[in-house]
Amino acid sequence: MAEKIVQTAGRDQLGGFAPMFAHLNDDVLFGEVWNEEAIDVKTKCIITVVSLMASDITDSSLSYHLQNAKAHGVTKEEIAAIITHATMYVGWPKGWTVFRLAKDIWNEEVPELTDKDRYQNTICFPIGEENPYGQFFVGQSYLAPVSTEQVPVFNVTFEPGCRNNWHIHHAVKGGGQMLICIGGRGYYQEWGKEAVEMTPGTVINIPAEVKHWHGAAPDSWFSHLAIEVEGEQTSNEWLEAVSAEDYGKLS
Repeated sequence: MAEKIVQTAGRDQLGGFAPMFAHLNDDVLFGEVWNEEAIDVKTKCIITVVSLMASDITDSSLSYHLQNAKAHGVTKEEIAAIITHATMYVGWPKGWTVFRLAKDIWNEEVPELTDKDRYQNTICFPIGEENPYGQFFVGQSYLAPVSTEQVPVFNVTFEPGCRNNWHIHHAVKGGGQMLICIGGRGYYQEWGKEAVEMTPGTVINIPAEVKHWHGAAPDSWFSHLAIEVEGEQTSNEWLEAVSAEDYGKLS
């Protein structure tokens, strides 16, 4: 299955000013049209570049879509042939203008996408930076704040095979945690019970005083939102790591 195209530019730049436009840009244009499978993404990139060129749109929009075309496999030779062919129909000045943009983009050194970059393109929340609580994890994890007001919400992302230690959310009253899977595949397990598989949309409610762990499947990245439930005299107690033997039993 092709990687899902995810776009947030509409909400990032116009979400407060023009929410309907932001929705149409992010959810309809990129969320539905760009993810429609009858035409592959590389072909859509080529169509978009030619459409903008024909419309004489040569601002940052065209630069973005030229970069997008390169990222999805359009080579220097192919983009040169595409622009030359389109020039025969839309005009010589437009061809010169687009070639100036394309020449810079295809000549620059662009690093290959990392596994983290590719996974980021499949989820709508940022992965963030290396987890400051990494000493309580086996493997590499990342933490990104989603909301720091009213109800604190954090996105926790695990590389394949990464999991946190057994731990307990203590509280005199209330407390505990909610997990909502937003990407990849992982597991949640309470002490003395079978592990529960988590995939996008899975919601886990963790009562206070329950010993548990959660983390990625061995062969998949994994992300969940972590929501702390309000309580009295809350604290977290980190315990031993999940043994390699127990983790190895998961498929």
